[in-house]
Amino acid sequence: MNIHDCIRFANENPVCYLATAEDDQPRVRALGFWFADETGFYFQTSTVKEFSSQLKRNPNTEVCFYRHEVPIGTMLRIAGKVEIINDLKFREKAFEDRPFLKSFGITIDSPRLFLFRIAHGQAHFWTMENNLKPKEIIEF
Repeated sequence: MNIHDCIRFANENPVCYLATAEDDQPRVRALGFWFADETGFYFQTSTVKEFSSQLKRNPNTEVCFYRHEVPIGTMLRIAGKVEIINDLKFREKAFEDRPFLKSFGITIDSPRLFLFRIAHGQAHFWTMENNLKPKEIIEF
């Protein structure tokens, strides 16, 4: 497995679970993943959500993507530090890819639009077949 397998898996399985920390309490939530490419794993949310401020205070995160298969599926876990994105081209892409943002009253220049990526970190796949084997870490 390599980073291209991770990118493909994330793009094909866009519902993911993202972990943050608030003080010493872990927080996990499901969210709709935006996209991945060779430059990172990209996410979009609103600053109305608590996890944007949690990520600003502590940029360390882990994301789990899951594909259900019978009897047990495949997980991809990605750990790294969040990089906040303020680049206009990404803000425009968010509006292209996610037209529902307008219905929330968010505009391209709105401070409520929160974009971030994980550009560097570690990833690994989990299946029942490799459950008891050492993790095969993919650095990116």
